[in-house]
Parts: sequence; structure tokens; C-alpha cells
Amino acid sequence: MNDTNKLKIFNDPIYGFITIPNALIYDLIQHPYFQRLRRISQMGLSSLVYPGANHTRFHHALGCLHIMQKAIQVLRFKNTEISTDEENALYIAILLHDIGHGPFSHAMEHSIVEDVHHEEISLLFMHKLNVEFNGQLTLAIQIFKEEYHRKFMLQLVSSQLDMDRMDYLKRDSFYSGVEEGKINSDRLIQMMNVVDDVLVIEEKGIFSVEKFLMARRLMYWQVYLHKTSLVAELTLTNTLKRAKELFQKGISVNCSDNLQFFIQNKINLIDFTDIILDKFAQLDDTD
Repeated sequence: MNDTNKLKIFNDPIYGFITIPNALIYDLIQHPYFQRLRRISQMGLSSLVYPGANHTRFHHALGCLHIMQKAIQVLRFKNTEISTDEENALYIAILLHDIGHGPFSHAMEHSIVEDVHHEEISLLFMHKLNVEFNGQLTLAIQIFKEEYHRKFMLQLVSSQLDMDRMDYLKRDSFYSGVEEGKINSDRLIQMMNVVDDVLVIEEKGIFSVEKFLMARRLMYWQVYLHKTSLVAELTLTNTLKRAKELFQKGISVNCSDNLQFFIQNKINLIDFTDIILDKFAQLDDTD
């Protein structure tokens, strides 16, 4: 009998204590696919400009889980019915929304695997995990694929004002030290409501939304699109491109076995078998 306590608490510098709501979420966090996110930098090569920006996709995913818990609590308080199964599906969808990121996140988005978006790879991981967890991710996958009839649930996971954006703006501004990116996520969540199956913000929250939009714009100008970060990312992608060219000429390149596989093979979405997905799951920043 396994007596492991799965109701763990994380101490997060942004939100304080983050609680794991149930055993399934704990098991997903413990899975090697998710643990890999500890070795994937959230902001690519931005730490060359902002030395503190060394946080990971693992931090971000847990932060998204936390504010999703708060959003569900607020919507229920405002008489939006959310069942236990739907609640759990929202937790799973937001926890795994970035699990398909490769090394250095967006910096290598279309370099290691060509023309495949990270959300498509996230979906492949979710399907694979759904088999391992005996179908317990089915509803989360439906929400993620916009196949569930309650459309506001997808908006919580992926929209112009979702839990993903709320966390990464607050987290990235904190770790980079850029004050312009700070947002009041608590206020935004408190202003949320559902009308005609659509996620809305109450009128009195309009200035918080305006602040959110400005913070996002300034973070792109000042951080995400910083010239030094962009040049570093371009250098990295061109290095990988050159490695692929050398392989085509029969010149060997010294790298890890898993990275070498993706250098030697052009992989499209249709090519992703379980074996290739497992190879991709072995890649992280250190490769």
C-alpha cells in the first residue's frame, strides 16, 4: 500500500503557498514528462540581458494551476456551476498547456521540430498521458481542443485574458526585475464572470484590463523582443541549422543522442510516434 502524502504545498515567490488539489494532479506533476519542465527555461535566452530571468516552465505551470484554482473559486461564488470533473479538467489543461515546449521554450519553437507548434506537441503528450492514466484526461483534452460545449472553459486556458498570460506577465516581470510588467492578477480574477457561456470582465474592472494590456505591450517591447535576446536566439537557431547542414554533408556533430536524432531527421507532426515523442521528452536546455 502506498501511503505517500500527495497533498503537497509549494512555496512560490509570486503567490506564496501553492497547494496541489488532489492525487491525480500530484501524479501528473511527478511524471517525467512534467518534471522535464524544470530544465526548460521560461524566457529562453533572456537571462543574457536580465540575469535573474532563470525561472523555468515548471514554475510557470504551477503558477497557472494556482490562479486557475482562484478563478474557479470566484466563478462558483458568482453562481457559475462548475462540476468536480470540470474543475479537475481545467486544472489538468492549464497544468499541461506548455508541456510540449522544447529547449529554451519559444527560442527553438520551429528549429528542433520543424513547423510544429508547441501546443500541438502538448496535445500529443496529453493523449499519451491519458492512456497511462486510464482516460482521466479525456475532458481536459476536449477543453484544450475546443470540443467541450462550455466555451468559457477554453477561455480560462487559452484566450487574450487567460491564466497563462496572467502568470507569465507577473512571473517574468518579477524575475527579470522589469517593473512595467507588473499586473494585479487578483483584481482581474475577482472581476471575472460568465455571461451566456462567455468569460467576461465586469465593467468596474476595465482599468485593470487596460493595465494588463499595457503591461503585456511593454514587456514585449522591453523584454521579450530585446535586441540582445533576439540575436542570441537567432545565433542558437542558426547553429542548429548549420549542424543539420553538416550532417547532410556527412560530417558528424558531437551532441547528445536524442538531439542528434532530431538533427538527422526532419520530423513533422504526422511523424510523431510514441517513440519519437519519448525522444523529444528527453530533450532540455542542457542538450
